[in-house]
Amino acid sequence: MRGYTVSEVARLSGVSVRTLHHYDEIGLLKPADIGANGYRYYGKDELLRLQQILFHRELGFPLDEIAQVLDAPGFDRVAALKAHRERLTDEARRTRRLVRTIDETLAALEGAKTMDEKAMYRGFDPDKQARQEAWLVDRYGPGVQRSIDAVKDIQKGWKQADFDASQAEIADIEAEFVKALTSGLPADSAAVQALTARHRAWIAKQWPMPVSRAAYENLATLYGDHPDFRARYEAQVAGMTEYLQTAMRRFAENELG
Repeated sequence: MRGYTVSEVARLSGVSVRTLHHYDEIGLLKPADIGANGYRYYGKDELLRLQQILFHRELGFPLDEIAQVLDAPGFDRVAALKAHRERLTDEARRTRRLVRTIDETLAALEGAKTMDEKAMYRGFDPDKQARQEAWLVDRYGPGVQRSIDAVKDIQKGWKQADFDASQAEIADIEAEFVKALTSGLPADSAAVQALTARHRAWIAKQWPMPVSRAAYENLATLYGDHPDFRARYEAQVAGMTEYLQTAMRRFAENELG
C-alpha cells in the first residue's frame, strides 16, 4: 500500500486539496512518494507533520515560521504536542469563561438577573488588543491613536447583541471569500466584487470616517502587513490574504475612485 492520496488526506484532515498542493509547492508538506500516475501519496509521518502544521496555524504562526519550527534540528514532536496541549487547555479555560459570560448576559437580557458592565467583557483578551494597538501606533505613527479612540467611541454605545451581530457578519463575509477563492472565481469578478462591497459596508459601520478609496486601499495593505490579520486569513485557506487584498484594491479603483 502506497499510502493516502491527496484527496484522502483532504477528507481526513479537512484541509483542501488546493492547500495541500500549495504546501507541497512551498516545501512545507511534501508527499512521501509520487506514483507513476503522478499521484501524491502520504504516509504516517506526513499525516503527523500535517497535524503539527494545523496546530501551529491555530496558534497564528505564518507558514514560513511553521516550516522553520518543524525543520529545525532537534524538533521534538512529543514535546511540541505537550506544548500544544497546554496552550489549548488554557484556551479552553478562556472559552468556558466566555460561555459563562454569554449565559450571564442572556440571563440579564431576559430579565432573570442584572449584570454589571465589567462582567459583560469577562473572558476577552485585553492584552492582545493592546498589542495590536501598539503595533499600529509603531507602524503608522501616534496619529493613528486618534482613529483607534474614535472607533472605540463608536463601539462604546453598542450592546452585546451589536457585537455578536458584527462578528457573525464578518465571519459570513470571510467564509464567502474562502468559497470564492477555492471555487476559482477571480478577485475582480462581479460576484467577488459584490462580496467586497459587503466587506466595505461592514468596515463603514466600525469607522467614524468615510471609507474612501485611499482608506480602503490602506486597509488592504494593513491586512498583508499585520501578522495577526495575515495569520487569520491564511488559517482559512492558503492565499486568502492576497486574494482579499486584490479584491479590495480593484473595488477601490472601480467603485471609490
